[in-house]
Amino acid sequence: MSAVRLLLLSLLCALFVSLCNGACSEVDSDTEAVAGKGFKLGCISCKMRPEVEASATVDWYFKAKGEADYAHIYNYNEEGPHIVDERFEDRVDWNGSKRSQDIQDASIYVFNVTFNDSGTYRCFFHRLLTYEFYEYQTVVSKLVHLKVVAKATRGTASIVSEVMMYVSIIGLQAWLYIEMVYCFRKISAAGEEAIRESANAEYLAIASESKDNCAGVQVAE
Repeated sequence: MSAVRLLLLSLLCALFVSLCNGACSEVDSDTEAVAGKGFKLGCISCKMRPEVEASATVDWYFKAKGEADYAHIYNYNEEGPHIVDERFEDRVDWNGSKRSQDIQDASIYVFNVTFNDSGTYRCFFHRLLTYEFYEYQTVVSKLVHLKVVAKATRGTASIVSEVMMYVSIIGLQAWLYIEMVYCFRKISAAGEEAIRESANAEYLAIASESKDNCAGVQVAE
């Protein structure tokens, strides 16, 4: 029984480590770009249950200052990226999740930012969650209010966002370390218990054999 518990603990620890290695942290995008420079429009949507298989496609929309409606500018699916709006032709590159249909980072990179790029950007995750007996479709959207300036002036929101990102990373690493130590101690304790039970069983077997031998000697006499 102890061997079974030891195996289960090992499997649980391995599963936990694999999930933590794929940990996702939602960090807000920067909101200030410098004209003539490149800029990353961040958009992250983490799954609530990492163990569930999923696939996703992404759409980006843009509403310039003074405009009433959003325009579809970019799409990313299993076939790759597609620039929809000619204003962004040859100026946008995918900067999100790679080599996976389970997209959680839908960030894009805009080259040669202009003042006309100021406005509101909206990204949509169309995610299909695959369970054992059914599938479930979800839609998640994120907003980025972009301001283009002539000279960089790092704002409070940018600093706070970066600090929170590092805090999240450090927190996840600390949590992983604590859980690994906990699992190691559990496995060690289970192993020691298995050794003690094995030793006790061996001792009882020897004692029983010795008792049988003694009884045989008495009968012979």
